[in-house]
Amino acid sequence: MITLAGVIGAGKTSLTEKLSKHLGSKPFYEPVKNNPVLPLFYRGNKLVAEGKWKTNPYTFLLQIYFLNIRFKMIKEAMQEDNNVLDRSIYEDRLFMKMNYEMGNATKPEWDIYQSLLANMMEELPYAAHKKSPDLMILIKVNYHTMLHRIEKRDRPYEQPSQNPALTKYYKNLLKYYAVWAKQYDASPLLIIDGDKYDFVSSHRDLEIVLNKIDKALKKVHAK
Repeated sequence: MITLAGVIGAGKTSLTEKLSKHLGSKPFYEPVKNNPVLPLFYRGNKLVAEGKWKTNPYTFLLQIYFLNIRFKMIKEAMQEDNNVLDRSIYEDRLFMKMNYEMGNATKPEWDIYQSLLANMMEELPYAAHKKSPDLMILIKVNYHTMLHRIEKRDRPYEQPSQNPALTKYYKNLLKYYAVWAKQYDASPLLIIDGDKYDFVSSHRDLEIVLNKIDKALKKVHAK
């Protein structure tokens, strides 16, 4: 099982699609288009930044929604070899921690979330027959690349032009991911330079990235 990680707009969904085709396996996508909570969450963060709300009541709801979906996805993906997930439960805590520290969630919500996540992770080896992915792929991008891709996919609630508070939110997210990458130890980690390699538009760059992944998977299988 292969999981992808990265900030919003890093290219996880695109690489998941291309990698799963390359491996002849099944892709598992994080539900965004039909997510009823996501637009509410972005609006709530804007109101917090404007001082109109003390905390965002949709933060906890959104993270529980994602946690439930990701737990289900990882259980299904671990049943067969070479399945690819475009987001993983292993980076889920990062978002809740950041939102709590930014004032978008309360201390009780943060504590309950951590307790629930810990319980779910204890059950994962029994529910999914594996403790962790075989390979974690982190797509690392800078703020310019991140913003360009967010603007390109044109989801109104994600645009800093419509919600200036998102500039700080996105820059914080990059910082939290940098810390997460240094601390992640659940499985081998492959970092892909998403600024250097445009695997979406360039076939040559895609081949380079897939070759890097193939080499990383060979090392995993050799152990």
